[in-house]
Amino acid sequence: MSITMHRLNYFTKREVPLLDTVAQYNYLKEELQAAMNQVLESGSYIMGPAVKQFEEAVAKYCGIKHAIGVANGTDALLLTLDALGIGPGDEVITSPFTFFASAEVISQLGAVPVFIDIEADSYNIDTTKLEAAITPKTKAIIPVHIFGQPVEMDAVMELAHKYGLHVIEDACQAMGSAYKHRPVGSIGTAGCFSFFPTKNLGGYGDGGMVITNDDELAAKLRILRVHGSNPKYYHSMIGYNSRLDSLQAAMLRVKLPHLDDWNRKRRQKALVYTAQLRVTPLKLPVESQGMYVIYHLYIIQTPHRDALLRHLADHGVGSGSYYPVPLHRQQVYQPLGYGLGSLPVAEQAALGTMALPLYPEMTDEDQAYVIAVVHDFFEKRGELQ
Repeated sequence: MSITMHRLNYFTKREVPLLDTVAQYNYLKEELQAAMNQVLESGSYIMGPAVKQFEEAVAKYCGIKHAIGVANGTDALLLTLDALGIGPGDEVITSPFTFFASAEVISQLGAVPVFIDIEADSYNIDTTKLEAAITPKTKAIIPVHIFGQPVEMDAVMELAHKYGLHVIEDACQAMGSAYKHRPVGSIGTAGCFSFFPTKNLGGYGDGGMVITNDDELAAKLRILRVHGSNPKYYHSMIGYNSRLDSLQAAMLRVKLPHLDDWNRKRRQKALVYTAQLRVTPLKLPVESQGMYVIYHLYIIQTPHRDALLRHLADHGVGSGSYYPVPLHRQQVYQPLGYGLGSLPVAEQAALGTMALPLYPEMTDEDQAYVIAVVHDFFEKRGELQ
């Protein structure tokens, strides 16, 4: 696709959403409805055979022993931390540039989130700053594979082994990503996934999963998710009501075999964006060697973000700001004492990052239109090369 074609397409206005969750449903409609009808007719709606089958499919996909379905991605993180004994007085190191849940779960258990700055290119935690943040109170690290971009896990695991720390991979945006040919989520103590409808493997409601090779941890998670009971009505611990329901599991199992193909299509479209947007002053995504990125979102950065967001909206193009306030600057975390400028790379990213439309079913024509609208914005500013 040439830039000239992009500019020609620009003059026929289109409506291009940031993502389209209905397209996959329409593509798999018959299979999804059949799976849903099978569950409805079975009468087994909670923790039924469909959940077990999906757990087994995810474990096989990730090359790991255990997959434990829970109610959502946030609970996946929360129950894992709880099962590992994280509690009051403990510290957990994580990223300031992620969705709030990554730190929220730490605080819910009475532990303290410790934020370290991020890499400018990947938006993941800067592992060169990790060791300096470790104290005698540190019990775990939550590396977040943000936007589907794998964290530098060798460095994380080396320090975790050195200091005896748990590693809980927040892979909620990264199912299908790989670090040196290893599926993200399968490298640390445990990995956590979300099946929120906007994720690369998205359900039709909430859903989450923990994966691990640790038999003891898996057993504890299975007890925690059902009010701490095993067997039913016999409670060995205080637990949660956090179960992946059978309808979601059945539909997600239908979609799982398509995930790799969908991720390949995302990557192909990301490469088109990167090639065609090099003529702009935008900061574009960068892939490090050994990383397989699944582009949950195609993130760009510009000091003119708000103006570009408005320009895109005026021309029918969906977009979004990710993330406008880093976690260490959120009001609830002000008592932790992170002043303005304490984590400068994360703060700079928060001022300028945004997402362009990207989903497997996006047509070439729609993508060409989005590129043309972005080109138009910078051409009017005299910044198009």
